[in-house]
Amino acid sequence: MNIVRENLDDLTSLLKVTVGEADYNEAVDKTLRQYKKKANIPGFRPGMVPMGVINKMYRRGAVAEEAYKMASNACFDYLEKEKINYIGDLLPSDRQQPLDFENNTEHEFVFEFGVSPEVKIELGAKDKLTRYTIEVSKEMRDGYRKSFLGKFGRLVDVEKVEGEEALTVTLDSEAMKVEEAYVGLVSMSEEERKPFLGKKVGDQMDVNINELYKNPAQRAAILHVKEDELAGIAPEFKLTVTKIRKFAEPELNEEFFKMAFPEGNVKGEKELDAWFDAQISKDLARESDYLFLLEMRDMLVKKANLTLPEAFLKRWLYTINEGKFTMEDIEKDFAGFVEMMKWNIIQKHYIQTLELNVTKEEALEEAKSLTRMQFAQYGMGTVADDMLANYANSILENKEESRKIYEKLYERKVVDALTPMVKVSEKSVSVEEFGKLAEKYRG
Repeated sequence: MNIVRENLDDLTSLLKVTVGEADYNEAVDKTLRQYKKKANIPGFRPGMVPMGVINKMYRRGAVAEEAYKMASNACFDYLEKEKINYIGDLLPSDRQQPLDFENNTEHEFVFEFGVSPEVKIELGAKDKLTRYTIEVSKEMRDGYRKSFLGKFGRLVDVEKVEGEEALTVTLDSEAMKVEEAYVGLVSMSEEERKPFLGKKVGDQMDVNINELYKNPAQRAAILHVKEDELAGIAPEFKLTVTKIRKFAEPELNEEFFKMAFPEGNVKGEKELDAWFDAQISKDLARESDYLFLLEMRDMLVKKANLTLPEAFLKRWLYTINEGKFTMEDIEKDFAGFVEMMKWNIIQKHYIQTLELNVTKEEALEEAKSLTRMQFAQYGMGTVADDMLANYANSILENKEESRKIYEKLYERKVVDALTPMVKVSEKSVSVEEFGKLAEKYRG
């Protein structure tokens, strides 16, 4: 087997691989013996078909398959041995000449690959970045407090509707009467709540049931009918308020703190306010870190000034997507893809030169962190360690999810390793100011 590399002018290279009979004969014979065992040909018992017949019927296809496989594998071995960095994947070249597997014993396969550019970046004090810290505002504290205490609150009876109460009502029409129906004002818009404001127990109002309960499934459940029966029900009802309840925050006493913080780390209101600020700051720090990462990425991409084999990459994207996208589709998002590819090349460069590594333990901790956030979204602030570990391991067993976690950790390690090499200043900004700074990365 012989491999020759030829560099082209468009940042791509060809690999011409010549595969001879001595290279593929053993593999072809093995394949044909397998065919012989399974062949079901009229006139012959299974497994008893003569090899001459098998050769005549299948050898040409077996040679084509095995020779191509050997040529392809040889190319990857060559790239690894020669330590050649390439982009995308190997593709059969447009310069491939027709192959005659019937009469020839030597076959030349031609593959093409995009050459990855060399990364040369010098970093120093002249390279300046700003890490923006988001200030904790009163609105943030109030919102976080309301959300947190809502997990421990209760509904209490009140005299009249003021905004976000939960109503128990009776719905009455000529055809039917529904008692103990629920109307949740918290899920309504400000405009939708207006007719209810100021209402007291015993007050009545005319409502359109289709507007009051927009979801057909919910409407059917309220009226105790099947969804397909809704069309025959007139939507006009008389609504009578029978109960008005409002959410009340829990009393911040010893019982509450023991229930909310069983580990005993928060025992009073001052400590609770400090805990709120700490939790909010953690969330805001993630946003700050991510913006800093984007700023670092942009600076490095600009300084590297890489040139990529764009024509090859477009053809590669079209090929690997197997016709799911047209070339016009690929063209639309290609600029963003190129920027991502440049960043990936820069990351790979630093991962290799700085010998960065992500351990299984680090990946597991990241998976646990993601799991904690998912549970927190469902109101589960505290999760048993064994349950957390089980969920985290299941995430890592998913190849796609595991890949995302490792990529995220490697990206973070690259940024962390390069941060001391540049001059970083700190600046505190409001959430509005931060939003404007992050705007250029949206969309």
